[in-house]
Amino acid sequence: MSLTAYQQASVRVEDPRETEYRLFGMVIRALTEVKAYDRTNLGALSSVIDWNKRIWNALAQDCADEGNGHNEALRAGIISLAIFVEKYSTQVIRDGADIDTLIDINRTVMQGLAPASTQSSQASATSAAPATAAQA
Repeated sequence: MSLTAYQQASVRVEDPRETEYRLFGMVIRALTEVKAYDRTNLGALSSVIDWNKRIWNALAQDCADEGNGHNEALRAGIISLAIFVEKYSTQVIRDGADIDTLIDINRTVMQGLAPASTQSSQASATSAAPATAAQA
């Protein structure tokens, strides 16, 4: 099976939520990898930060469209997060702010996009996890 055939099959069976989930996984992985780089490697850092910003800009543009099917509160929240990501990304590049904030935002959104089976298994794992000293 060629790569093109696989991509076409993937597009046919994957809904937009699954695509967004997979995309957030990819950008989280890239952000995590670039975090380990020397801060002087601005090319790699800038490239990954730019990719993340473009994702958030696309989400904001989609949410600004009147034809978007999500409720107004969710759309406004996503647009607000996109604005924050834009501003904070500049701080990461220019001021050396912690990239973990961007990773955490993306991870939280990704968890919200997770398929129901993944969410229920994550909830089960969390509720079955033993209490830590801080929780006790």
